[in-house]
Amino acid sequence: MTAKEGLPKYERICKENDIQTLFKKGEGVTVYPFRVIFRFYRDRSLPVTCRVLVSVSKKRFHHAFKRNRVKRLMREAWRKNKAPLYEICQKDNISLDVALVYNATLIHSYGEIFDKTKKAVNEILKKHEAHRQIAR
Repeated sequence: MTAKEGLPKYERICKENDIQTLFKKGEGVTVYPFRVIFRFYRDRSLPVTCRVLVSVSKKRFHHAFKRNRVKRLMREAWRKNKAPLYEICQKDNISLDVALVYNATLIHSYGEIFDKTKKAVNEILKKHEAHRQIAR
């Protein structure tokens, strides 16, 4: 199964328990303007997938229309850049949860958000490769 360029419901983290587990057990990396928390895991009862959580703080953006704009840009950038992670998950038969937390106080352009999302994906791939080397 290849990565489709959509972002269906099953590729989003919605359950409170899943969110808490991600933030407790996940690894973090900062790629400004994002704080990226991710967790690779195996769950035989669920299909292999890459799921994402997008978060924008009310403290940084008081108006909902600004938060919604940033979240839309982040989801679109993730949708376009998720393919390499999806391939790794399929190949290694593991699942991945990722939280993208927006830390900037300004709304960056789509181009900047796209580039930083791509960089964040590459950081996750590097960390996964490092863990694979250690496991061998």
